[in-house]
Amino acid sequence: MSLPNPLIILGGVGSPYTRKMLSYLRFKQIPHKMIWGDPAVYLDKHGIEKPKPGLLPTFVLPDDDGNLKAVTDSTPLIRRIDTEVSNRSSIPSDPALAFINYLLEDFADEWGTKYMFHYRWHDQKDANNAGTILPLQTLGMLPDEMLNNVKEMISKRQIDRLWVVGSNNDTAPIIDASLKRLLNILEKHLASSSYLISKRPASCDFALYGQLSQLVNFDPTPREICHQVSLRTVAWVGLLEDQSGIEVEEDQWGTIESLPTTVKDLLTEIGKGYVPAQLANAKAIENGDKEWETEIDGCAWKQKSFPYQAKCLKWVNEEYNLLSEDDKKKINNLFDGTGCERLILN
Repeated sequence: MSLPNPLIILGGVGSPYTRKMLSYLRFKQIPHKMIWGDPAVYLDKHGIEKPKPGLLPTFVLPDDDGNLKAVTDSTPLIRRIDTEVSNRSSIPSDPALAFINYLLEDFADEWGTKYMFHYRWHDQKDANNAGTILPLQTLGMLPDEMLNNVKEMISKRQIDRLWVVGSNNDTAPIIDASLKRLLNILEKHLASSSYLISKRPASCDFALYGQLSQLVNFDPTPREICHQVSLRTVAWVGLLEDQSGIEVEEDQWGTIESLPTTVKDLLTEIGKGYVPAQLANAKAIENGDKEWETEIDGCAWKQKSFPYQAKCLKWVNEEYNLLSEDDKKKINNLFDGTGCERLILN
């Protein structure tokens, strides 16, 4: 089924996943129409059923019968679009490298969003910033009284949801330390590499860009941190916003053997937070527990259980099990000592 021309994308300026997909579409040189705001407005106008759950961004794509449907979830969307538009692929051709790409993309989507949500709503100055700007970007220019009412409503709802992603006064130092370690790794990595795993952008680059686009450009506290710790990351975010003009070649992908040594450092960081969180969450879902608690970075971490993140762990393992035995050995060797080896559920 061919993509619409232009492709319709509905999303928010303050949504890291919208920015991920917009950067990806620019790189792919796919004609698209970016419509900012609440997707429900466009979907209602065109008689298209809203997706469940409603997420940003929302794409309008044909189903198998050619009927337009609202579709969400960035990772499978990238793979669908890459299948239909094979030129300028964002998925490495080397299977083992493609698995590392999948893992890094999931880390950015599922752990990186903890940075974003925590910094956006935990401190008052950041909540004031987001509570004011997000309604204006979603609803348009509002009079002061209406803006204040919407700001109060949105801010309360989001601040009350901080516990859902594990953000609280006890875990704030863990999140802060994790972000700073990540930025230090990126500062070292970007001194000799333009992208995370290859000499051309992969889907994991767009995923991490999406989260960092908010941390670097939107929210005051992480913006200060990013500028203090890693100006290379700040520069990288500016470049990843639009990669439509770069030329790419197949031999730029490389292989898992050609990965920069700093990727091992990145995997070690993934092993500190993302891995124990995914494992504890999956166990809680299996046991029917509504909350889970585990140790992350030497401290207690407690939050709501998410069925979707349990699916993410399952999908990571499915991707691993598709590999040849030789490629599995390559992954196992790379994972050794990073903590990521615990992800593979035999």
